[in-house]
Amino acid sequence: MPLASPGAIRASGRTITEQFLAFDAQNPHVYRELERMTARRLAAGATRIGLKDLFEDLRRHLPHGVAGLNNNFTALYARRLITAHPEWATAFELRRRRAA
Repeated sequence: MPLASPGAIRASGRTITEQFLAFDAQNPHVYRELERMTARRLAAGATRIGLKDLFEDLRRHLPHGVAGLNNNFTALYARRLITAHPEWATAFELRRRRAA
């Protein structure tokens, strides 16, 4: 039996990208908060930022938590932040995407 390619592995019948887009559309405050947190850390002198660390801060500081905030979304949020703020590209380490 052949192994499934990483892009074919899906949770709930949707790719990670599809799950991310749905979550992001329903939770625009998450992106705005990540953007604010990134700007604040860079202004304080940080040169490298880990999105998983930002995710943990979000989980601790948002009053009602962030239901559905999946660690699989970290790279997608990093790419979105870099697209909106190309000057932040060196603050995030990105790897080649293997899955959709």
